[in-house]
Amino acid sequence: MTQPVKQRGFTLSEWQHHYHTRPAGERMACVRATLEALTSSLSLDDNAWLYLATAAQLEAQYQQLAQQLDAVAGDISRLPLFGVPFAVKDNIDVGGWPTSAACPEFTYQAAEDARVVANLRAAGAIVIGKTNLDQFATGLVGTRSPHGAVVNSFDSRYVSGGSSSGSASVVARGLTPFSLGTDTAGSGRVPAGFNNIVGLKPTKGWLSNRGVVPACRLNDTVSVFALTVADAALVAEMAGGYDAADAYSRINPCTAPADLPATPRFAVPAQPEFFGDTQAEQAFQRALAQLQRCGVALEPIDFTSFHQLAEQLYYGPWVAERTVAVEAMLNSNPQAINPVVRGILNNGLKYSACDAYKAEYLRAELAREIGQQLAQYDALVVPTSPTLRTLAEMEQEPVLFNSQFGTYTNFTNLADLSALALPGPMRDDGLPAGITLIAPAWHDRALAAFGLRWQQAQNLPLGATGRTLPPPAPLTPSVEHVRVAVVGAHLSGMPLNAQLTQRDAVWVEQTATAPCYRLYALANTQPPKPGLVKTGQGAAISVELWDIPLARFGEFVAEIPAPLGIGTLLLADGRRVKGFICEPWALEGALDITEFGGWRNYTRHLSDPGVVGSVDSPQSLT
Repeated sequence: MTQPVKQRGFTLSEWQHHYHTRPAGERMACVRATLEALTSSLSLDDNAWLYLATAAQLEAQYQQLAQQLDAVAGDISRLPLFGVPFAVKDNIDVGGWPTSAACPEFTYQAAEDARVVANLRAAGAIVIGKTNLDQFATGLVGTRSPHGAVVNSFDSRYVSGGSSSGSASVVARGLTPFSLGTDTAGSGRVPAGFNNIVGLKPTKGWLSNRGVVPACRLNDTVSVFALTVADAALVAEMAGGYDAADAYSRINPCTAPADLPATPRFAVPAQPEFFGDTQAEQAFQRALAQLQRCGVALEPIDFTSFHQLAEQLYYGPWVAERTVAVEAMLNSNPQAINPVVRGILNNGLKYSACDAYKAEYLRAELAREIGQQLAQYDALVVPTSPTLRTLAEMEQEPVLFNSQFGTYTNFTNLADLSALALPGPMRDDGLPAGITLIAPAWHDRALAAFGLRWQQAQNLPLGATGRTLPPPAPLTPSVEHVRVAVVGAHLSGMPLNAQLTQRDAVWVEQTATAPCYRLYALANTQPPKPGLVKTGQGAAISVELWDIPLARFGEFVAEIPAPLGIGTLLLADGRRVKGFICEPWALEGALDITEFGGWRNYTRHLSDPGVVGSVDSPQSLT
């Protein structure tokens, strides 16, 4: 009755199905059997892992999960990650476990969970191990660890990418459905690109850094690796949230769109650099062609400001922030630090406070230029990395090739941008070559919504598992947006639709109300408007649903004139959403147009009297 999962590479929806289909009384036993079978198959001989949960540590997590299940009266739908195993990069604390940042001499026992780990455990997830990394999260290669290089999951001759090498590897091979990494210069994206998985680099401050060994506190963020976009988005949602105890945590201003437009405009570097890697270049060109087939308009832009800002992270005073992060170790036991990492940290000692201020002024100027460039577009698309190198090549040029990997990643956090690394068309040699979408801060959900469609269109295998992409799991309802039903002049293509689009509202779907409403053409309104009234005897009325950023909703409502207002509408499928309602006094002199089934059909009827009584056709104008 408690048979464990036998197949690796499960997505979150498959893990949820595994537990949801068990009788309620067997669920905890199923979690125990499944995860004990999984962890018994793992080994520290696999150097992607630096630490694996002991039997006692797993038992403590089972007991905690059982208490959480009791607290929600056995309703596991209230624990979205119930029983799901995950891995944690070993610069992120797990309470009672060692944290080493891949430096044995630095190791300490964590007193408590990092905030992100605590949040995920509160959602029902279980930590099964901690993963290898470029020491002190300094590197994009996955080779700068005393525990050895984590190899590429497709070809062991090649690097895995770093610094979150182990976290990417265990997801790509299907050992866990998701893992936590960190990203300062691209560490949550480059390994995703090299291993054919999703790497979500959140807006800085969304996921707390409390309990994370810093690399550059001003630019660090916890990142998420997963097999699918939907999984990465759900994990980030569960892990994120404002943390008053983290000085750099931020509250989401709720001004960003929920999705990209149906036909988005993407900026792309005018002359992308691939450092002679023709296979990477050809894979990126195929990705661009596929984006165009998906309806994306691509426009080349000058990339000078992006390159200038990217160079600041390692070739200017900003490197001193990494020195500050491990200053005590650098002073007390420098020989314990990887020689390449030590060389980078020592470079930080040559800069003055004056140099640091000048660097910040330059960062702000370049970030402003980048923001102004990107304001014209819905996103920027770049190769996740311009090239991929073998372990042997990396030994010859450890600094130069690392720098090349960061060509399209280093600037992102300095410019306060969000990013999503996605699997893309494979190289001709069968190795992965992903793309990354970049947008302003807090556009994480919009990027994920587009990424969900992109991944379905690509239909690539999941990581290195060979498994095919399962049916899509939708994003969870957004708490940063208000879903509004519009019925008249705000419909797409109608005179007042700009009041939505100018506030970054996005079209969701066309649907209908429950059959308990009547629609009236109001008298003496400009532009002409209908009034929707709930009544005992009515009909289903066609409406469009739009998601508007929560912070812009008040502006939108403020423009609505009497006799109209915003209330709660009942839809045909039982959902309740905000929507237009009409004060009863305005119905005097109004024309009942319910028979037309919607405002669009009525306006068509005015120009063509033959149109009557049909339900509005599905929306296709946005």
